[in-house]
Amino acid sequence: MNQKIPQVGQIVKILRGRDAGQIAVVIAVEDNRFVYIADGYKRKFDGRKKKNLLHLEPQPMISSEVVNSLNEVGRVTNGKLRYAVQQFLNVGEVQS
Repeated sequence: MNQKIPQVGQIVKILRGRDAGQIAVVIAVEDNRFVYIADGYKRKFDGRKKKNLLHLEPQPMISSEVVNSLNEVGRVTNGKLRYAVQQFLNVGEVQS
């Protein structure tokens, strides 16, 4: 099985679990099987969710604000996470 590992800051769609259908942002990569995600709404940065890669669908968008914040400070605000998710949803509406 050749599952591509999403990058930090990449937008993902959750396929399994109680949050199925939701959009989130990868905020950390644990190994080649698990990542940590948050969306800034229900899943805040401090309450991030460990998620199996098989339960996620990586999207082509990577949030530079989230990546820069994590590289500079080691944290990201929930507002930036919400902004990244909203930007992705807005781009999806324009393309539809």
